[in-house]
Parts: sequence; structure tokens; C-alpha cells
Amino acid sequence: MTVLWITLFSVLLLGFCARYTAHANGSSISTFIYPNKFFVFIIFLVLALVSGLRNTIGDTYFYMHAYETNDFTWKYIFENKDPAFGILQMVLKSFSNDPQILILVTAIVTNFFIVFSLFKHTKMFELSLFVFITSGLYTVSMNGIRQFLAASIILWGLKYLLNGDLKKYLIIILIASAFHQSALILIPVYFIVRREAWTKVTVILLTGTILLVLGFNEFSELVFKTIQDTQYGGYENFAEGGANKIRVVIEAIPLILAFLGRDKLRRLWPKSDIIVNLALISVIFMIVATQNWIFARFNIYFSLYNIILISWLIPLFKENNKKFVYYMLVVCYLIYFYYEHVLSLGIIYRSNYINF
Repeated sequence: MTVLWITLFSVLLLGFCARYTAHANGSSISTFIYPNKFFVFIIFLVLALVSGLRNTIGDTYFYMHAYETNDFTWKYIFENKDPAFGILQMVLKSFSNDPQILILVTAIVTNFFIVFSLFKHTKMFELSLFVFITSGLYTVSMNGIRQFLAASIILWGLKYLLNGDLKKYLIIILIASAFHQSALILIPVYFIVRREAWTKVTVILLTGTILLVLGFNEFSELVFKTIQDTQYGGYENFAEGGANKIRVVIEAIPLILAFLGRDKLRRLWPKSDIIVNLALISVIFMIVATQNWIFARFNIYFSLYNIILISWLIPLFKENNKKFVYYMLVVCYLIYFYYEHVLSLGIIYRSNYINF
């Protein structure tokens, strides 16, 4: 954990430097602040190298073992799921049989898309980075490698979702789905989130979620029956229990604050309703995941928008309250980081290249 703690505080410090030496585009409170690109690049390097040079956490070992033992022929690639990931491994293996190259390259690509998406869309860059790590998303990116890679690609295409460019957004989703087929869920989501937040649709979604939780056994039986003939049919026997309810609270905090300041948020960022709706779906999936953790895997695609939303929340408060709210968020997420990574999961970071 020492490496992750150093990474957390290094990124926070560098994020502060990036924002306080930033270039502002405009003069109003709604102005986008473009962080200093030099510090942004250093942050990207830190996150990519720490992630890419690991040999533990989650299913990292299994990815490395599969890379070493499999022969990535065209036949093998198209007989297995997610062909783009197979092609990536085939290309990398033509250069090196060392599985560390797979972990490094996927970490570089994933963190590039995430860091530079935050660069383009956040109000308080360092706060989003801090929450990215403390909420556990950075650690998740080292576990569900293929799915998080797909999620980062879709995050990079956020500008097409915000601008209503369906064709380009579909292309992004199709590319991502070649790395993890579950990315296709974002196609119907496009039509759900491109509407005003906090309307009757919001009430329907939340009511539906409550009903799903109450009748979860019947709902899960229907879902698994639907996917039983797909590559995800095996999830029917998934038995890791439900998601921690504290995780639901963590996901809900930005959404609750956004609701309380919804009118001002729209004035600050007219397109924020789309991000709010994505954050709402994130909370919905996490609530359902309290019944079965498998549904939290879909949440990988939506939690990333929470870290964008949270960066726009501080300006919603009165001037004399902004610092208090900012530091309260930092403290709360820091406590959660310690609880989840140290007390609950007992995360151990190991690397042949980074040792503290």
C-alpha cells in the first residue's frame, strides 16, 4: 500500500500545481479551467507507470499467465471473446514474451484516456483525480483490465455524447466493445441520458430500482436467462455476494449534492444534466449490486462520470462554505480509501520495478 499512498498524495499535489498554473478560457464562474499540460502529463506518467509496472492486484496474475501461455493466432483470437484485446496481445507478443508489456501498455492507454478526459471536462482537476484514486476506481482499473480499458475509451468519446454526435459516439462504443462486449450497453444509454435531469424519468428510474431490489430473485433469473447463450452466461453462477452498502453512499454523495444545487449547476454548465443522468445510472447499478456484485461490473462504465460531476460541485456553494465542503469531501474520501483498501480488501501492491 505504500506505493499507492505515495501515488495518491503525489497526484493530489501535482493536480494542485496543474490547476493553480492553469489557463482559464473566459472570465465567468462557469469558465472551464484548463490545467497546466506539463503537470497533467506528469500525472499521467505517474498513474500509468504505477499501474503498468505492478504484478499484483485483482486478476493481474491471470492476465499475465494467459499472455505467457497462450498462442495468439488469428484462429484463437476469433474463437474467443473480445477480439481487439486478442489482437493487442498478438501484436505485443511479436515484440516480447514478457507479460509485463501487456500490463504496461493497457495501463498507459487506459490512464491516458482518463487523465486527458478529466483535463477537458472537469472544473477542479485535482479533486477529480483524488476521487478517482480514493473511490477505488484506479484500483479497479488494475483488476478488470479489459472492461476498464473499454470504459476509458468511451469516456474519451464524452464530447460526442455531450454534443449529440450519435454517429461518432457509436463508432467509439463499437471500438470499445471489441475490447469488452458489455460496452454495447452504452448504446441505449445514449438516448436515456440526453435529456433534462430530475424529471419524471428520474423518478421512474429510481422507483424501478427499488422494485428491482425488492424483487431481485425474479429479476436476476430473467437477466441470466436472457444472457445464458452469450459469453456472459457463466455469470449466473457468480457468487461473491452483494456490494458493500458504504459503496452506494460513496456513489450517491455527488448526485445528492448535484440535486441540491441543480439550478446553479445548469447555469454553470448547461450540459451538466447529461453527466448527472450518467451518475444517476451509476448509483442505480450500485444499488442493484448490493444484491449481487456482478451488477457492479456494469457500473465501471458510469462511475467515471461521478468524478467529473464532483469537480463541479464546489462552485455550487456560497463562497464562505466552499473550502469547508472541499476539505470535507477530501477527508471523507480519504477515510473511505483507508477503509476499503486497508481494512476491507487488504490491497497489496507489488512490482519488480517499484519498491518502497
